[in-house]
Amino acid sequence: MRIVEEDEKNGVIEVVPETLDDLWHLSHIIEEGDLLSARTTRRIQDTSGEKIRSDRGVKKTFYLGIRVENVSFHIYTGRLRATGVIEQGPEDLVPMGSHHTLEVKLNTSLRIQKEHWSRWTLKRLREAVRASKNLRAIILVIEDDVAEMGLIRQYGVEYRGPITGHIPGKRIQQRDRSKLRREFYESIVESLQKYGDLETIIIAGPGFYKSDFHDYLMEKYPEIAKKAVLENTGTGGRSGISEVLRKGTVERVSSEKRIASEIRNVNEFLEKLARDPDSVVYGKVEVMDAINMGAVEKLLVLDRVVSREDIEGYLDMVEGMGGSVVLISSEHEGGKQLESLGGLAGILRFKIQ
Repeated sequence: MRIVEEDEKNGVIEVVPETLDDLWHLSHIIEEGDLLSARTTRRIQDTSGEKIRSDRGVKKTFYLGIRVENVSFHIYTGRLRATGVIEQGPEDLVPMGSHHTLEVKLNTSLRIQKEHWSRWTLKRLREAVRASKNLRAIILVIEDDVAEMGLIRQYGVEYRGPITGHIPGKRIQQRDRSKLRREFYESIVESLQKYGDLETIIIAGPGFYKSDFHDYLMEKYPEIAKKAVLENTGTGGRSGISEVLRKGTVERVSSEKRIASEIRNVNEFLEKLARDPDSVVYGKVEVMDAINMGAVEKLLVLDRVVSREDIEGYLDMVEGMGGSVVLISSEHEGGKQLESLGGLAGILRFKIQ
């Protein structure tokens, strides 16, 4: 996510979503009553009387603003849509007051105007922007004795390589071949380790070399192997990296890791609830009472309730007293479990009556 413009006086922030995770964040940042503006294209019938080649009219692109009534994000298709009444746009092209649905698209600017940007809404937006600056993943494509790396950043791909093993053909003993392949794999590992504690490594390529390298990681570097995902490609090199990108593997893995982290937090709460019920609280009233006592060490909040005015102050209190706040998506099983508990749950630093 990139912030293009901020107008604090008028409560306007213009952003450019760049990943599916950005769309997911925006689905909870955009709320009923917001004024949402984006570039849209409509086919307009020509009323000038001139004969057009097609009766379908002509396409015209312009900015259109709606007062949001409903927001929907379809997690499986990655589509974010907002529906509302048109308040901004060329009056000769669109009827003011009519309903319209804006589809929020990747790499297209979007203006969001709110009467009040809450601290938690801004925090969520800043976190999405901050995440966009980090190294999201590395795609490692191996073909025979050549490896190519693609460093996936929000703005694109940085290519590194090739890393070459210089393994001769058949005229070499198997023992020597194995030694050279191990040295080749070690040089790949050294290159990976330059980028610190990576979140995701996608090992791809044609044939069996990707699996062989993954087996080597599992034996020698199990901590790196845990972060690896295997993907098949028809080619090696940069073409193989492009193939992985077209498949959407990076977005899928990133979303899965975020969801897995959220589910772990919900499971931690449920385990404590089953083992020692006095060490946790859930439900709006019980959680708020515990926060007022300074007893909540970790607060789990369902994304659907985080923007409520009566909740925001309590989130600030938890962080102000050294606790942590974890937002949980309502789109997965962990979120549904939290929703059944009232959308709020807390792990306590000390037991209360």
